[in-house]
Amino acid sequence: MNGVQNIVQSKYGAVASSELSGNHEGVRAVAEAFGYTQGELDSIPAEANMGLSCGNPVAFASIRPGETVVDLGCGGGMDVFLASQKVGQKGRAIGIDMTPEMIQRARKNAQRADAGNVEFHLATIDRMPLPDASADVVISNCVINLAPDKAAVFREIFRVLKPGGRVAVSDIALKQALPPELARDVMAYVGCVAGAILVDDYVRHLRDAGFAHVHVTDTGSDLNAYAKVEGQSACCAPPMTSTTLPVASSSCCGGNACADDSASVHSGLSDVLQRYNVNEYAASVRVFAVKPK
Repeated sequence: MNGVQNIVQSKYGAVASSELSGNHEGVRAVAEAFGYTQGELDSIPAEANMGLSCGNPVAFASIRPGETVVDLGCGGGMDVFLASQKVGQKGRAIGIDMTPEMIQRARKNAQRADAGNVEFHLATIDRMPLPDASADVVISNCVINLAPDKAAVFREIFRVLKPGGRVAVSDIALKQALPPELARDVMAYVGCVAGAILVDDYVRHLRDAGFAHVHVTDTGSDLNAYAKVEGQSACCAPPMTSTTLPVASSSCCGGNACADDSASVHSGLSDVLQRYNVNEYAASVRVFAVKPK
């Protein structure tokens, strides 16, 4: 695991160990901004939602009863649980995540939900512990942009999908190249911006991996939905009843020097959004592709 991956794992591990959940209005607001309904959010454990989505891949994956769905970078299991409802007891919903704290949280959520058709594996998404041609659908939500070798991820997705299987991914992609200072910003990488690739490169990688019917579509969602700041700070311990995400602010603890690392993913992205018009460079996209039969 390289240095950037170690940082990503550390930051998201801290989020997984925090109290962020769908019981926090700011967390729900982020999920709703990127396409989740109140009914969907109410149907899953609140702890599965940590305000980390950039779309709702389950909504356009056309998941059917009895299918096997694999979620890359599953986090607390939010999309796994939604997929499990659609595949039913004869199907399976499988989560893959490289962060031990996330897997631990997801498994606890599975116990809360009494979900017998879900499973979670600790692994990187470019090396999944799954057999060839074992999945009907692969989904992911704002995670592939974090992978250092995206071409390897697409090849691995192709390997685990059955012929005729499909990819339905929500992700961040670039509309134009980032300014050098933003591209080098570590917290912009952790916040899913600096590691994103151009839309054209996304399409090319999928086609190079063997996929057909590749579509990458800008959803038009406002990425400023993450900036539920309004002066709140995790360092200053805002109450969990706040309507905003708890994020670090320089007035409280000096930028990234926050003692509470659990909010650093949100604080880092919030800081980036304050300094740049990220919508000018990046977009929330829907990615769809099919493995030929």
